[in-house]
Amino acid sequence: MNSTIPATMKAAVVYGAKDVRIEQVDVPPIGSKEILVNVKYCGICGTDLHIRNGKYSSEYFPLIPGHEFTGEVVKVGDEVKNVRVGDRVTVDENVGCGVCYFCKHNQKLMCEKINQIGIHSNGAFAEYVKAPADLAFKLPQNISYKYGTFIEPLTCVIHANERMNIQLGSSVTIIGAGPIGLIHLEIAKLRGACPVIISEVDKSRLEAAKKLGADYIIDASDKDLTGEIRKITSNRGVDLVIEAAGSPLTYQQAMEIVRPGGEILAFGLCDEKDTFSIRPFKVTISELRISGSVAGSYATWLQAIALLSYNRFDPAPLISKVVSLDDLPQAFQEIEEDPSLLKVLVAISGE
Repeated sequence: MNSTIPATMKAAVVYGAKDVRIEQVDVPPIGSKEILVNVKYCGICGTDLHIRNGKYSSEYFPLIPGHEFTGEVVKVGDEVKNVRVGDRVTVDENVGCGVCYFCKHNQKLMCEKINQIGIHSNGAFAEYVKAPADLAFKLPQNISYKYGTFIEPLTCVIHANERMNIQLGSSVTIIGAGPIGLIHLEIAKLRGACPVIISEVDKSRLEAAKKLGADYIIDASDKDLTGEIRKITSNRGVDLVIEAAGSPLTYQQAMEIVRPGGEILAFGLCDEKDTFSIRPFKVTISELRISGSVAGSYATWLQAIALLSYNRFDPAPLISKVVSLDDLPQAFQEIEEDPSLLKVLVAISGE
């Protein structure tokens, strides 16, 4: 049985750079293998801010962004068997074609036809969002809709960890203490990394990193990062560097502070045209490893749900505020102007 669904819904639609309108739009129809979700909460991601500023996904405008969401299933397609109306869910936003080389090799993020909900097609800053049923994950009852919005960013960090080799006692430097950098901090600690070092220029974010248990915090606005890392690591550099700031300058710093034989994880999203310098000689002689990571998928969703369900990850310290859908345009502006804001959630249908 399907719930009664209205014909229209409230949504935040991006028409152009900094042109976000709250308006009534049609509730999306679903196909036989899709579900319709009544969105409860959706987190604001850095990608959403890039979309709002017209730097990403502009070819898909007008677009409803939002991909870190939870909600209740209110309608299912005729062929859907894995979820039912009334189920509490979150959804993997990465929809691959399923038949290409990359999809067949469990690398759907590389799929040339990938459709990301909230990035390439309408997302969850709306009262309802449609999604493929096979990408829905049920929320355990002990995970609130609010905290469930952290599952998607957790999958991104888990996937990044899979691409690195964090061993017990590995030294890790995270450049950038925004929401995703702080999640990296918590997961690095959980994996037994030590010391875990945070570099950041904003003092409020450094304070947040301190509260979350970083072993060292480095204020890069008035200290030489390379010099500080050398002091901490007996002049050798760190085993692993996670760039989570998305700046050519900080990528350059990552090259300077990694030890010979160490690894750099490129995680922060720069502008497509940004560059930084690499000396191939150093990479070769020092046997450096440089890897990239963008998002989680597949089993990372189950792993993220388990971390939340068993209280291995606490999202509460990362939530700066909760706003209504009507206040989303103003929230975008506040996030851009106030670096002390960490994760801002949008309450759409409450709990």
